[in-house]
Amino acid sequence: MELSGKLLRDGIISGANNIINNKNRVDELNVFPVPDGDTGTNMSMTISNALPELMSMSDDATVSAVTKTAAAGMLRGARGNSGVILSLLFRGISKGLANKTTATGADFANALAMGVQAAYKSVMKPTEGTVLTVSREASEAAVKKAEETDDISEVFTALIEEGEASLNRTPELLPALKKAGVVDSGAMGFLLIFKGIYSVIKGEGIIENRTSESKRVVRFIDGGGRNAAGTYETDIKFTYCTEYIVNKNDGCDDATKLRAYLESIGDSVVVVDDESIIKIHVHTDHPGLAFEKGLTFGSLTHMKIENMKEQHKTAAKKAENEQKKRPAPVKPEKDIGFVAVANGAGIEALFTDLGVDSIVRGGQTNNPSTEDILDAVQATPASTVFVLPNNKNIILAAEQSVKLADRKVIVLQTRSIPQGITALLNFDPDLSVQENSANMTKAIDKVGTGLVTFAVRDSIVDDKKIRQGDILGMENGRLNVVDRDLSKVLYKVTKHLINNNSSYITVIYGADVSDNAAQTAFSFLKNKFGENIEMSLVNGGQPVYYYIVSVE
Repeated sequence: MELSGKLLRDGIISGANNIINNKNRVDELNVFPVPDGDTGTNMSMTISNALPELMSMSDDATVSAVTKTAAAGMLRGARGNSGVILSLLFRGISKGLANKTTATGADFANALAMGVQAAYKSVMKPTEGTVLTVSREASEAAVKKAEETDDISEVFTALIEEGEASLNRTPELLPALKKAGVVDSGAMGFLLIFKGIYSVIKGEGIIENRTSESKRVVRFIDGGGRNAAGTYETDIKFTYCTEYIVNKNDGCDDATKLRAYLESIGDSVVVVDDESIIKIHVHTDHPGLAFEKGLTFGSLTHMKIENMKEQHKTAAKKAENEQKKRPAPVKPEKDIGFVAVANGAGIEALFTDLGVDSIVRGGQTNNPSTEDILDAVQATPASTVFVLPNNKNIILAAEQSVKLADRKVIVLQTRSIPQGITALLNFDPDLSVQENSANMTKAIDKVGTGLVTFAVRDSIVDDKKIRQGDILGMENGRLNVVDRDLSKVLYKVTKHLINNNSSYITVIYGADVSDNAAQTAFSFLKNKFGENIEMSLVNGGQPVYYYIVSVE
């Protein structure tokens, strides 16, 4: 058995539905207690960005066209590190299946191996026990199986079986997972998506989207059908997508007779039955006749009729409107410009005052996509654009914009708002792009960042027992302070960041801290540290973090 474009198209849609259905389950695997971007949400949003184009592809599309479409959609929609890695896996698959009409098991296995290689290269310090490990080991199992057989179903069976085994081994590679009693969230997301593809390959059909958040995602149609809105109107021979379930009467005719009748009045017929029910799907111009015939076999339930031509027109109009919203690139008017990711009116104003041309609203818990960053880059009137991600989970998505932009893009590795501010303060308009890039990068490493936030779940981190609602203090990405008193955490974090070379402290307070409370806390810090260190207080208005502290 080979992999056709139709099977692969429906498989990716099925995989998208599976991660969408289970995104909360994946999110809950995140063991770190701080509010974050959530792996399941990021992966589901990434793959969902490819759905509209996939669902508009005809049944005779090649595997090359399908993977190219999927990879392009995921690249632009990539959010968070997990989303970027997912997009890179599919970009590798696309490269491996380029110019192929169908794919053998070996073709797909080797293509996935290319994706795994690209994913590893994208991460500066790959961590084993994550999605990287599980995708690699699953890929290796697929390649090994492909040496015995070219059957795509058998190769995928080996891929899934090893993927599950590898996922269950992730706690042995990452102590934090073992302590929390969970598996890696990104690896779980990867496996859910590939299980969705596997469902179609082994003939069980597209996994149904059980959520209500996206009507454009395909419904379950056993045998690999797709949502009527995803077809071209010119391909629609029969107007009505008709579905129902028959509760069988005792002694009713064999379901094959019902199938034969439905095939005489329509196409895309699917009839699945067991001892008690018959599940029906048919495209026809006479849904009433389909229902009447079903009644001769038993009582009907879950009846549904959809006008596919109307659905297509609605979907096409929506896609056209979305396309119209996309901003046109602006022409460069200067040599260097800046894009910064930030959230909070005060912080956004601060970046604007420091010379940022375009702000991408986002950050912790709200990771912007590659396309969001790309739009900001191309809205910046400069021939070279520096991008300040200001969050470690946004850097990879920002780096993907480099390949897509119509101008030079340099992504600075800023992992926090203070690092972004420091980078801008060290920009010198009289220096070259290369000199500024080097100077700003060097300056980033000299700033200390403190974050004061709250625990969203019970956890244990570095032997610190954390309860939901505790106030947490992060120092340069490491959780060092846990308390119930907000002011105490702010004081301890600031104190720990100060060293003999510190000369300047900036305290940025968030949306959940009142002006009076912030002023009181700042006065206390100033009494403690202000004798030899210059200090300033800024109303950042940021979500998630009560305080962001910068120490230079």
